[in-house]
Amino acid sequence: MTNETELITRLQEKPTKESAFRDLLKLYKERLYWHIRKMVISHDDADDVLQNTFIKVYKNIDNFKGDSQLYSWLYRIATNEAITFINKNAKRKQVSSEEYQNTIINQLEADVYFEGDAIQLKLQKAIATLPQKQQLVFNMKYFDDLKYKDMADILETSEGALKASYHIAVKKIEHFLTSN
Repeated sequence: MTNETELITRLQEKPTKESAFRDLLKLYKERLYWHIRKMVISHDDADDVLQNTFIKVYKNIDNFKGDSQLYSWLYRIATNEAITFINKNAKRKQVSSEEYQNTIINQLEADVYFEGDAIQLKLQKAIATLPQKQQLVFNMKYFDDLKYKDMADILETSEGALKASYHIAVKKIEHFLTSN
């Protein structure tokens, strides 16, 4: 597979854009799916958000300047698409995004695509109690094992703020798991 610079060049040149985009999908589709899925919870919703993410990437790849790594840019788009999706659905149902997340978590047991056990379900419920930014930081650090530097690029914030958010999120999750 080509390196990132070559892939970006191919994506930004009309004759090679289609084949380069297929390569991009192969490289990042699964990772982005699971990143989105952790945020929106539902498989079908994750598929929709992933599709919207790649449509946005395809339309905007010519604007990619290389100020960050390609995957950071992709994660940022996927993150923003997922947050927009959650907020839009919460607004449509006239509830807060936290209430919407709790509703989705409570439906998780009936989701045929959820393969977790009782402990994983309890962890998901604990994560759902966190504010949106803490959820995001926790998922990216705990599940995706991203470095704070990469997370700072994706979320456009400082490493120190991310470390603090992660620490607070872990404490809240520990409290939820030990008190429920």
